[in-house]
Amino acid sequence: MHLAHPPADLVFLGGPVYTVDPARSWATAVAVRDGRIVAVGSDHDVRPLIGAATEVVDLAGRLLLPGFQDAHVHPVLAGTTLRSCDLHELRTADEYQRAVAEYAAARPEAAWITGGGWGMDAFPGGTPHRSLLDAVCPDRPVALPNRDGHGLWVNSRALQIAGITAETPDPADGRIEREADGTPTGMLQEGAAELVTRHLPPPTDEDFYQGLLAGQAYLHSFGITGWQDAAVGAHFGPGDVYGAYLRADREGTLTARVRGAQWWDRAGGLEQLPGFLERRAEAERGGERFRAGTVKIMLDGVAENHTAAMLEPYLDGCGCSSANAGLDFVDPAKLGGYVAELDAAGFQVHFHALGDRAVRNALDAVEEAIRRNGRRDNRHHLAHLQVVHPDDIARFRELGATANIQPLWACHEPQMDELTIPFLGEPRAGWQYPFGSLVRAGAMLAAGSDWSVSTPDVLAGVHVAVNRTGEEEPNRVLNPEERIDLGTALAAYTAGTARVNHLDEWTGSVQVGKLADLVVLDRDPFAGPSQAIAETRVLRTYVQGELVHYTDAESE
Repeated sequence: MHLAHPPADLVFLGGPVYTVDPARSWATAVAVRDGRIVAVGSDHDVRPLIGAATEVVDLAGRLLLPGFQDAHVHPVLAGTTLRSCDLHELRTADEYQRAVAEYAAARPEAAWITGGGWGMDAFPGGTPHRSLLDAVCPDRPVALPNRDGHGLWVNSRALQIAGITAETPDPADGRIEREADGTPTGMLQEGAAELVTRHLPPPTDEDFYQGLLAGQAYLHSFGITGWQDAAVGAHFGPGDVYGAYLRADREGTLTARVRGAQWWDRAGGLEQLPGFLERRAEAERGGERFRAGTVKIMLDGVAENHTAAMLEPYLDGCGCSSANAGLDFVDPAKLGGYVAELDAAGFQVHFHALGDRAVRNALDAVEEAIRRNGRRDNRHHLAHLQVVHPDDIARFRELGATANIQPLWACHEPQMDELTIPFLGEPRAGWQYPFGSLVRAGAMLAAGSDWSVSTPDVLAGVHVAVNRTGEEEPNRVLNPEERIDLGTALAAYTAGTARVNHLDEWTGSVQVGKLADLVVLDRDPFAGPSQAIAETRVLRTYVQGELVHYTDAESE
């Protein structure tokens, strides 16, 4: 073990410490000086580094880990929503109506009522009606995206402003839900939402900056010290958050390490590349914690509204094959060329790939990039992976593509049981979220939350990855063969995401020489039953040895 002689600034004793190093080794003590880890070992090894000014933290059997990193998240937009009509913590249609009414009444000057975060499982078929909003806010337009951001619930006034009528055609990348006579119901799927959102007053730069600070504080409370923002760009519907990151990094208020995934405008092509290059270079000239070397390409929608791209059509309500196999947001015939050019320019590609056709198209594109450019170290990754055809599991390892998983979704809950499984049918329902199969095939895993689609609580996600059960159905296991062990799940949120974010040289494990991005839990989840993992809470979060989150629960 390596020890440096000057006293440490910060020492942790009385572990356990799960280092998540390549050997997955354990320790009981860690010492930090000048923001870096200078010793990892036993209490006996580390005690000599305690000086008069050293802060000593007694772990008292609580687990110390490398700081968590979220591989797919939207903290600026989520933080901005926290400051508007936020519906994320509510569950029923009545609660949503009441919240909208109260929010609108408190803001008589607001031209639009915006916010979002409602759940599809609160409404029959997952599609709320405009009349529910008309009843509480008839005079001003209301526009509220759902939790996954793939649908927009609006009132009649918003439809009127946007000019959406029974005669309005569906856009190529979306759908207007309609009544029997063609009248819009007030639910706009995917690209159809832009018919309304283009009329919204855009958030200001200050709105996004304050949203970033709010989102960052919230993520720190879950032990998250770094992330990849999955939508940074002018063509992303809610707005461009790039400037907020640039400002925070330059002003020193960015206390996390962030990789921005620049948004690929699916209506465009490679003419976007010069702009991506310019922004990447600009970020590198800024501070030290924000980089923009990734491009995000959204290939399809989501299964619940039947816009995820599937190899075979969805089933209808009677269990028969329908004519709908989902949407390709980017022409598969052009995708390989796009990805090869991005790869040649040194960009990582972050794919939204939810349906099995989208997953195959993404893997084919990575294969095309390798064929043209050879194997490079750009670390392309596919996010969501709800349905993966078994023939494509082994291709992740073969192509070096990382599986970017959102574990919290891999369980039985109303949205899964009522809006997804009946319309996938077997065997596809059994191909959902194949974490175990990917691990057994040697695929690399990273993990994220997609907050504000779902909570950024890492331990909640880890719980589902290990148990494949959720809060609402704790005794029903979704595809039990796809469970993974606790160590593997934690590694996906630490070393795995650090690698995807090109931060593995400095973060992602507790090793001498690495930055002291660390998290202290309120217990050791390895020592308890797996069914109790979700009860674990974060007590302390450190970035480069500096405390960025602390809870009084530690003293209880």
